[in-house]
Amino acid sequence: MAYNVLIVDDSQTMRKVILKAVALSGFDLGDCWEAGDGREAISILANHWVDLILTDLYMPGMNGLELTEKLRKDYPALKILIITSHDRNTFYARAIKAGADEMVEKGSTDEMLKKIKRALDK
Repeated sequence: MAYNVLIVDDSQTMRKVILKAVALSGFDLGDCWEAGDGREAISILANHWVDLILTDLYMPGMNGLELTEKLRKDYPALKILIITSHDRNTFYARAIKAGADEMVEKGSTDEMLKKIKRALDK
């Protein structure tokens, strides 16, 4: 079964890196959309079916925690993985409280893929 994914990060380069890592991993990727911040992500969700969101923690406008809180209310079954370049342990409790299924540090492709699978299996 292919999964539709939305990658949310204010860095276009990081969005491409995440997409490439997911695609090269053998993950069953369906349609993939990209958003530069939380507000753009919400706009995309209004028009497209998404199974999984991979979102950055820090972004201008609406950050990853704010986006997660909003999405958890409006899309309770949506799987959300927060990706951060900061120490995961510092924000893990806040991310889970906001409604994230998992959290991972940027650059850890193997860990990210394990957590994607774990989130989708929940």
